[in-house]
Amino acid sequence: MNFKKLLFSAMLFFGVTGIYSQTTYRNPVIPGFNPDPSVCRVGEDYYLVTSTFEFFPGVPVYHSKDLVHWEQIGYCLTRKSQLPLDNCWSSGGIYAPTIRYNNGVFYMVTTNVTGGGNFYVTTTNPSGEWSEPIWVKQGGIDPTLFFDDNNKIYLTSNDNAEGKTGIALSEIDIKTGKLITQIKHIWGGTGGRYPEAPHIYKINGWYYLMIAEGGTEYGHMETIARSKNIWGPYESNPDNPILTHRALSGQNQQIQGTGHADMIQAHDGSWWLVFLAFRKAGGDFHQLGRETFLTPFIWNTDGWPVVSPGDTVGLIVKTKTLPLISMPVLPIRDDFKDTKLGLQWNFLRNPDNSAWSLTEKSGTLRLKGNAITLSQSASPAFIGRRQQHFNFTATTKVSFNPVKSSDEAGITAFSNEKHHYDLFITKEGNKRFLKFRVKIGNMEHIVKKIELTEGETILRILGTAEWYSFGFKAENSPNFIELGKMETKYLSSEVAGGFTGVYLGMYSTGNGEKCKTFADFDWFDYDTN
Repeated sequence: MNFKKLLFSAMLFFGVTGIYSQTTYRNPVIPGFNPDPSVCRVGEDYYLVTSTFEFFPGVPVYHSKDLVHWEQIGYCLTRKSQLPLDNCWSSGGIYAPTIRYNNGVFYMVTTNVTGGGNFYVTTTNPSGEWSEPIWVKQGGIDPTLFFDDNNKIYLTSNDNAEGKTGIALSEIDIKTGKLITQIKHIWGGTGGRYPEAPHIYKINGWYYLMIAEGGTEYGHMETIARSKNIWGPYESNPDNPILTHRALSGQNQQIQGTGHADMIQAHDGSWWLVFLAFRKAGGDFHQLGRETFLTPFIWNTDGWPVVSPGDTVGLIVKTKTLPLISMPVLPIRDDFKDTKLGLQWNFLRNPDNSAWSLTEKSGTLRLKGNAITLSQSASPAFIGRRQQHFNFTATTKVSFNPVKSSDEAGITAFSNEKHHYDLFITKEGNKRFLKFRVKIGNMEHIVKKIELTEGETILRILGTAEWYSFGFKAENSPNFIELGKMETKYLSSEVAGGFTGVYLGMYSTGNGEKCKTFADFDWFDYDTN
């Protein structure tokens, strides 16, 4: 890149006269499993969605006033008719949503890779209910909508159109989802594998096509091309990639896998990227999943975006931001006194609604274990929330008196059906026992067990970057007793595989048949102090 052009652009962005005071914000702006972010603006309000794969409800909706502080306000997919997850494998389901706003209507377009393909839903209230799916007969994943200023509407995906790997485009009827044109290949990227996550923007008469390449791992990157015609041909940015940590300058960063970005111009005229990345912990492992990050960018005098304007993005970013406006923060404790689950909670696949209740005993989450276990790709009696921090304490109080030796209930650190750590109450003979079990691939082992006295039990998972420690205490006891600890890396994406992060949750199972009794969870704490 021409150094003088970059310097000139940076001076315009940061202000050579010092009129812009720097403000610091911290990445990730949405921590924990929140990958594939997409963002839109309505006036001075910002809305963002992320992928959810096999978890239900699907596609959380976040709201912000400053792009830094975000509050979850709802979900796009709250009904099985919108999100069928039967027979969904781990890391199947919902891939890469895009959110757009046009003429008073919000659109969220995504792929259900195990249940129908590409579709979109609509609403006029992003915190409320969204429509039934409108299906689009264009293949591939990572679809996005583009509303042109000539009233034409287009859909892009990474479909292999015309026998070519890369990004495909078609014009669609937004009311029906039917294709108006043939599907055409428009760009193959810069040579990186898995060209995907396309987004089109029209800026100063140019159609910009931004995509991810390299796979959502250590070689991930974001590239961009442009054309005067939406159908192409597209000219690649000579300084691609515009965002990556695969180079020498990024190899020692804790942040890795940067890519799958979306672009937004703020209401003050500044430009920003939201993108996914992951944070390493305990070596080259990450257990929190891919998270949502934010970085500013500028336009150079040749009309190409320059990120940061350096080549890496840090955990601490010093830049001029929008006026910072805080959003409500979830309390440490959920005491289950509401008649609806909080937005932080998810099920595995479509829930068995007979297996849980908030109303049978007021102020209690009751789980009635079904035949499904955590080690099956199905819908166990499980309710969990994302692990969002390396250092945390997750604690719950449970009342459970198993009738049979197959009955169990407890707390889990869950990556997928082949990788989870469980602390649970069960029965042997006429006695209750607390057991700590690890499940790693085909290996399943009870690390330790201890006989329990009568009464309610408080279960705890204590997390650090490298270890999970599992302990308990009776309700009136002063101290926790540790049953065991296990390394976090065995629940990481590098070991467990897949695209999700660790969930911390409560569960119950009859191990092949329904439990004869129920487990009552009085509260659940998630504390990062």
